[in-house]
Amino acid sequence: MNIDILNLITRAEAAAQPAEVDMTGSLVSSVVMMVLVIVLMYFLMIRPQKKKDKEAKEMRENLQIGDEVTTIGGITGIIVRKGEDTVVIETGGDRSKIRVKLWAISENATVHDIQEEAVKKK
Repeated sequence: MNIDILNLITRAEAAAQPAEVDMTGSLVSSVVMMVLVIVLMYFLMIRPQKKKDKEAKEMRENLQIGDEVTTIGGITGIIVRKGEDTVVIETGGDRSKIRVKLWAISENATVHDIQEEAVKKK
């Protein structure tokens, strides 16, 4: 009877060891999968958005008086004065002037020599 109990205990210990190894292996694989998901999200979502933000910032820094711009609200006009963080655009037939924050400029429709060179490189 003592031999049977000893065999049962030995078998139980042997069966328990592979389960612990499986838990460690599955833990490592789930951590690796999580890291891969984060890296994939960075390359698919975060990196392109940073690139787009950088291009928009560069466009806003290179605005000049006389450029035709469009705001994020859809107002189109010509820049008549440029401040540190605002621009004044002239819009409409009655030559109305509107002061707009620089971050609100979404598009510059005027093509400059620098922009032409960049388009040719592409």
